[in-house]
Amino acid sequence: MLSEQTKEIVKQTVPVLEQYGNEITKVFYQRMFEAHPELLNIFNKSNQKQGKQQTALAQTVLAAAKHIDHLEAIVPNVNQIAHKHRALQVKEEHYPIVGEFLLKAIKEVLGDAATDDIMNAWEEAYGEIAGVFIQMEKAMYEAAAWDDFKSFKITNIEDQGTSMKSFEVEPVDNIKVPELVAGQYITVRIKPTNDDNLALRHYSIYSVKNDGKIRFAVKREGEGEKKGLVSHDLHDKYSIGDTIELSAPAGDFKVESDKDKKLLLLSSGAGVTPMFAMLEDEAYKGRNVHFVHVNEAEKDVPFKEEVDALNAMNENVEVTYHLKEKDGYLTSNELSNWINEDVDIYLCGGITFMDTIFDELEKLNIGQADVHFEPFGPKMSITNV
Repeated sequence: MLSEQTKEIVKQTVPVLEQYGNEITKVFYQRMFEAHPELLNIFNKSNQKQGKQQTALAQTVLAAAKHIDHLEAIVPNVNQIAHKHRALQVKEEHYPIVGEFLLKAIKEVLGDAATDDIMNAWEEAYGEIAGVFIQMEKAMYEAAAWDDFKSFKITNIEDQGTSMKSFEVEPVDNIKVPELVAGQYITVRIKPTNDDNLALRHYSIYSVKNDGKIRFAVKREGEGEKKGLVSHDLHDKYSIGDTIELSAPAGDFKVESDKDKKLLLLSSGAGVTPMFAMLEDEAYKGRNVHFVHVNEAEKDVPFKEEVDALNAMNENVEVTYHLKEKDGYLTSNELSNWINEDVDIYLCGGITFMDTIFDELEKLNIGQADVHFEPFGPKMSITNV
């Protein structure tokens, strides 16, 4: 239990964290990886290079400082991070390492401004915050369908549009695939070509058929220096019959709406994957669903044939393809035609897309708290807490 004095000191550091948070987290990762290069087998190098991970951590630390009196306010976001930690196999023994180098980074960046009182307060606060994560993740490890990473054989691969492939896999060992939930993801672990470390990536499940197989989709990310280490290898190096490693399904993004609510499933790019799973699942349950997918061109729309088939077979399904090459960007004017008090909004896509949609929704007096969402990237890099 933190003392009132400790809480007050931590809250007083909020302006400093707002100014220097990204610099602190940049130094933190640099120093931690220098001392513990084995952790590069867990952390996403691409997010590191793009600054997404640093921003997400800075936002998490800032949110914890703002709400140090009542950490329960950030539990929804902590829960999402905890799911990812479990999927990546972040363990309790990693937290003291993170704490050590976070405190060292604060001292290095702030210098003499980081007084003994401030450092002691943050050491106590970090222990409290880490405890919240550890307890949540302990329950998730206990509930996971299997421990660690297990081998799965690829049984089918199909092109979805021009930049995405869908993968169907089944367990090699005697593992029972659990009942899947639309919105969940799995985590793939491979050794990328020409890289010294293992790489782990989350990929959303696109179907929750309970037949002992797992189906997920992978978008080819970037080119040249910005190319996705894992996505390019999965597209170019892996074939039917090969094996890959997966950790158990994870995630808290799921349909939570009342049964009489209509769903607006709004996605862009690879964000279509969990939305297609939700569409398929909810359409068969008889719920009214409006599926809206934003893409550059019609030829690039993933799962178009399957979505169109669901649309044709189910009167309760409505489908809209917003194609930027002819329709431009999606604006509040168009969104307003689809939203009313009887509609719940579910949103998934890249961080730039999410930021844009949230800006447009704000014009309709709809905030983040009114939307169920999952970004393809660190959630805390866009979350307002």
